[in-house]
Amino acid sequence: MGKLIRTISENGGIVAFAVDSTDIVYEAEQVHKTSAVVTAALGRLLTAASLMGSGLKDSSNSLTLRLKGDGPAGSLIAVSDYLGNVRGYVQNPVVELPLNRYGKLDVAGAVGQEGMLYVIKDIGMKEPYSGQVPIVSGEIAEDITNYFAVSEQVPTVCGLGVLVNPDLTVNCAGGYLIQLLPGASEKEISRLESNIHDMESVTQMLSKEMTPRDICFKALEGFSPQELDSWDVSYRCNCTRDRVENALKLLGTDELTDMIERDGEATVNCHFCRKKYHFSRDELEELLREANNKD
Repeated sequence: MGKLIRTISENGGIVAFAVDSTDIVYEAEQVHKTSAVVTAALGRLLTAASLMGSGLKDSSNSLTLRLKGDGPAGSLIAVSDYLGNVRGYVQNPVVELPLNRYGKLDVAGAVGQEGMLYVIKDIGMKEPYSGQVPIVSGEIAEDITNYFAVSEQVPTVCGLGVLVNPDLTVNCAGGYLIQLLPGASEKEISRLESNIHDMESVTQMLSKEMTPRDICFKALEGFSPQELDSWDVSYRCNCTRDRVENALKLLGTDELTDMIERDGEATVNCHFCRKKYHFSRDELEELLREANNKD
């Protein structure tokens, strides 16, 4: 299980969220069989979605991040519930690239540096809220920071990291979001900037066995930080056979009829967890009857 924590400065001017997403990214790699650089890219996006999703208010709410760049990985998607449990998908799970100029996995090369980051929040309104910003680096953390600055006008710092072992397993993964609330003074801003400048990378901190709480308190050093709450998070798909049946019925009677006559059966694969749902001819015919009755 991963661990997510939310903290706040003593005067309420700064909030900091952090998550250890090692188990989440490990599960994503196991599900999608990603190459090292794609594990790092998808892992960062899942981590960001977990942090952002944890700020939703209701159990019916969800947040989706979609990164559509011009790199060989194609589209990446991460979906979070209101507790920060996430699931994800990548269009091309295996991409092989040389290390970047810093000797690290070339996430920006896999994602691409041209394209868009889409943020969709389903918060129970008639239509989901949707925001989009151009990709600024492809490193993902900078793109999340830019989204908050442009679309939500909230001064934000985002740090994300995934360390992949030589055997392609996940060594550690995690991230943080730090946000200034209205009323923060220039002195507070300067101190926070200094704290962030002195922080090591996310993977360096996790490799030293720092916890999400340690990371938040490091970022808020000098602000008498207080823990608001913390809980476990995981890679969690919400697909069920009932959901798949409803999706098939939404295809319409013509499509279902063609499926029955052409193949006599159907197998539906979940993009997020790779689970397969098989439907026999009799089951498809029953779904067709239900779809006809609904019409």
